[in-house]
Amino acid sequence: MLHQIEGSKAMARSIALCRPQVVCAYPITPQTHIVEGVGELVRTGELNDCEFINVESEFAALSVAIGASAAGARAYTATASQGLLFMAEAVYNAAGLGLPIVMTLGNRAIGAPINIWNDHSDAMALRESGWIQLFAESNQEAADLHIVAFRLAEELSVPTMVCVDGFILTHAVERIDVPDQAAVDAFLPPYEPMQSLDPADPISIGAMVGPDAFTEVRYLQYFKQHTALTLIEKFATEFEQRFGRQAGGLLRTYEVEGAETLIVAMGSINGTIKDVIDEMRADGVAIGLVTLIAFRPFPADALRQALARARDVVVIDRAVDVGMGGPLASNIAIALRELPDPPAMHSAIVGLGGRPTSKASLHRLFRQAAIQPWEGPHFLDLNEKVVARELHRRGKTRRVGPAAEGILKELEKERVEKLAERTS
Repeated sequence: MLHQIEGSKAMARSIALCRPQVVCAYPITPQTHIVEGVGELVRTGELNDCEFINVESEFAALSVAIGASAAGARAYTATASQGLLFMAEAVYNAAGLGLPIVMTLGNRAIGAPINIWNDHSDAMALRESGWIQLFAESNQEAADLHIVAFRLAEELSVPTMVCVDGFILTHAVERIDVPDQAAVDAFLPPYEPMQSLDPADPISIGAMVGPDAFTEVRYLQYFKQHTALTLIEKFATEFEQRFGRQAGGLLRTYEVEGAETLIVAMGSINGTIKDVIDEMRADGVAIGLVTLIAFRPFPADALRQALARARDVVVIDRAVDVGMGGPLASNIAIALRELPDPPAMHSAIVGLGGRPTSKASLHRLFRQAAIQPWEGPHFLDLNEKVVARELHRRGKTRRVGPAAEGILKELEKERVEKLAERTS
């Protein structure tokens, strides 16, 4: 049924349709509306047979979900940014124990400095934790991916994150098709855990494992992730057949036929990129887009096939590995090494901390890749003048204080200078 609804509320309804039995909630912007929405559905009785547990921290939220899942319940939680970091130990534990918890990650920047706006820093910080990570492009896909995520997590007994761009998706109100209960029940079977604590059949979950077995345990995690590559495609196909629209899969392509330049990106920025590609195609530029949905497991083979015929590949990262560059770009560079004649790859760091990404900036970036390639990561719309001033100040004295303070002061100077120029 179509609803004019906030993205978070649509996700909450889709999550409720999956019949979670335990929901653990702790508020942190921008995911709060999701668990609030689920809580309201529990309160009104629309979601039955579900225990909604308010906990005292993000660490407790996932810890309670781990306990619930180990006891055989379908468990769900949500978090964002510093909340994900606070539960980091539990994130690794859930994966290592093979518990099929589903968690929404309302993607948000990580401090310091404090920033509540969207980028992918949080997901990238724990990308190697053993969770499946699926990135939604739109609110429709965000709602649908939760249904797929429960199916995938429970088929493999692997925890799964649904990554949704904070504010851009979570707080946007738009028309979303929320399916009915019967349709979800037909796609998502009743929960039958692969493991659960039972006094009548005692087992140990979370036992000490020494050097003689630890490698084998980790290999099985690796094996499950690679098995997921096939299942993600299978369930996406089944979802489209049942619901009449796409959700999930490893990746999607847009205007790739005959494209000399291909863009690779994850999340909601793909909507703006598609608009830019339409405009550039109208001007005769052979350009296309590969939207990556599954980041973990990483679909290296599918990406190689999608990118093999391009001359240039521009990778859009919404996070930065400060010692390397773009984490998505690093993964794609490894995947492309196996091609006999790989395309030239160009890494761009875009929209950190929620900075708006305009079509004009993307036009310049994509044209520059074909005309004047760059070395290393390119920080889109970087204010080089302000950075140069701050670096100069830091070169003059040792006691300079936090970088954020210096940059904010330099930005204020720049604003004052521009105002003086306009009024003179």
